[in-house]
Amino acid sequence: MDYNNFSKSVLKWYNLNKRDLPWRYKGNSKKDPYKIWVSEIMLQQTTVTAVIPYFKKFITLWPNIEKLSSADINEILDFWSGLGYYRRAKNLHETAKIISSKYYGLVPNNKEVLLTLPGIGDYTASAIVAIAFDLNANVVDGNIERIFSRLYKIEEPRDLSSFRNVIRTLSNHHVPSKRNGDYAQALMDLGSRICIPKAPRCN
Repeated sequence: MDYNNFSKSVLKWYNLNKRDLPWRYKGNSKKDPYKIWVSEIMLQQTTVTAVIPYFKKFITLWPNIEKLSSADINEILDFWSGLGYYRRAKNLHETAKIISSKYYGLVPNNKEVLLTLPGIGDYTASAIVAIAFDLNANVVDGNIERIFSRLYKIEEPRDLSSFRNVIRTLSNHHVPSKRNGDYAQALMDLGSRICIPKAPRCN
């Protein structure tokens, strides 16, 4: 397997086909770690289509960590109605307060630090590190597991834990040395638009 060729091909496809999402940077615009963090929390257990209008309104109401940390939690919970899984809103507010007081209002760029914050697990921490800061991180979710299981012709596992360890090891070989954030998002787009669970749209 040519690891570099795979990541280059994925990035080339992404250059032509990436989704226009409100939390993604465009052209020469600067990446906003706050928006990326908020989007990743909203996207936990919720589809992109459902998240987009909520994200836009959320950022209008609470455009930065300072505003969010000082907001009334009840207002945030009222806003969250419809998205479900209210614990995510509470975690956002609690984490905003921690970042505001402990990290000068800046989203940390260290995965281990991110993992100590409420509502941030391994996948979310990896996604923030890669997408917001373009640092080396192996971002693996269900979409990406599907891509690599098909790429390596891995049959449906009996042991899910072992399967995920194998996929993580294999996918880690393909993480490029540059454009880590774009690569992670490219795989997400590929998995949700082309390498779908049934009748994948590839030749």
